[in-house]
Amino acid sequence: MTGILSGMRIVEASAFVAAPYAGMVLAEMGADVIRIDPVGGGLDKDRWPLAPSGRSLYWAGLNKGKRSILLDVRSPEGREIAHELMTLPGDDSGFVLTNLPARGWLDFETLKARREDLVMVNLLGNRDGSVALDYTVNAAAGFPMNQGPVDEKGPINNLLPAWDFNAGVMAANGLLAADRYRRKTGEGQFIQLALADAAFHVMSALGYTAEVEINKIKRPKTGNHVWGTFSHVFQTKDGRYLVVTAFTPRHWKNLVTSFDLAETVAKMESESGLDLYQEANRWAMRDDIVDMLRPLIAARTLNEMRSLFEEHGVCWGPYQTFEQAVHEDPRVSEENPMFSRVVHPNIGEYLTPGSILDFSAVPRVPPGEAPVHGQHTEQILAEVLSLSKSEIGKLVDKKIVGLG
Repeated sequence: MTGILSGMRIVEASAFVAAPYAGMVLAEMGADVIRIDPVGGGLDKDRWPLAPSGRSLYWAGLNKGKRSILLDVRSPEGREIAHELMTLPGDDSGFVLTNLPARGWLDFETLKARREDLVMVNLLGNRDGSVALDYTVNAAAGFPMNQGPVDEKGPINNLLPAWDFNAGVMAANGLLAADRYRRKTGEGQFIQLALADAAFHVMSALGYTAEVEINKIKRPKTGNHVWGTFSHVFQTKDGRYLVVTAFTPRHWKNLVTSFDLAETVAKMESESGLDLYQEANRWAMRDDIVDMLRPLIAARTLNEMRSLFEEHGVCWGPYQTFEQAVHEDPRVSEENPMFSRVVHPNIGEYLTPGSILDFSAVPRVPPGEAPVHGQHTEQILAEVLSLSKSEIGKLVDKKIVGLG
């Protein structure tokens, strides 16, 4: 297979979400990502959800398309194998990705002594090295305290580990940026980024930190409204839910046209003195707009709303369970060229995505299967490090390496 990163070899030592996601993103573009785990598997090998076989669907999803090797890095021989993989010569090698502590067998200076131009990306919890997970970072970033019902006093946690994924993408970006720099200058480097910084960076990019300092207000909870614009949840005649938004003048015009509401809206504007083509005014009149739309949507089924809104170019979307998304949405099917049906060992066949990036110069790499832990140990030792079957057998006997 070829991809935009074909030929690039990255050694990953990781657990849980952010770093494995970064490695997965790179593997989806054709990089040879070798994940090192301890013999017997890492901390996240049994994380839910599990397949009937007991294999972690979570682990499989984050590690598809990679190669898996099991090493006892507590032993000198295991560490030597890991270090050799990390510091192989060549422009397309010498890349390390980890969210484990960068010390001991992952000490950058130790690795740099073996290869001067090594590139290593280290993803931390907090910048000072203290422990933080997505859910603790999310709690600190303010979002749980600003979502949920308007009368809810406490936090509402988010199901999605958004900062893990954001940090993972940034880790992949950092590695590729360092590769470009190395190709220009011949210099490697140690790159650190913190999960907490990923959250606070987005918090600032959305204007929330400036709102606190400049406007000096405490933002209230707004329930299912979106702060400063129009977006809300509605229920259809057949009990389905959908979201309707009007962020731009065109969104608003199309929404008004779809229900032939020009006269009603003109009356609202006359009585309020507000031009509803202005986003701030739609926010100010949000409850009135919801009251206007609710009975119109409640009188129609989801499919009727779909036809009406698609005819008029309304910005909307249905709320779907995971099951409904998989079974009903063509975007989560082989109609979407990102997806293919892949058979994963000890799991079975299911829809598996490749890269979300569609390059014009090279074809999208078909998604790879999720490896069994240690599936590629023998292959990597033989093909990458040129060890003989006898040498590999001795390592297996001494439990320095594990086979899948």
